[in-house]
Amino acid sequence: MSDTDNSSASPVGAIGRITVPIPQDGFGEVLVAVRGGSEAYAAWAEQPIGKHIRVMVTECISARSVIVEPLPL
Repeated sequence: MSDTDNSSASPVGAIGRITVPIPQDGFGEVLVAVRGGSEAYAAWAEQPIGKHIRVMVTECISARSVIVEPLPL
């Protein structure tokens, strides 16, 4: 009976900021606000995304990997 079980929490739909740029055909890192704090995820995208760009998580592909897209300016 623990309230620290966050297995059902998903980062999909969360807003984050790129901390390691995402290159073409590679991955970077995004810091996402989830579960009352911030967590880093490996991040993939359809196009390169530079550091400090705000993004939204569109898909979770594993426990620590997500697909993101830039937020509109």
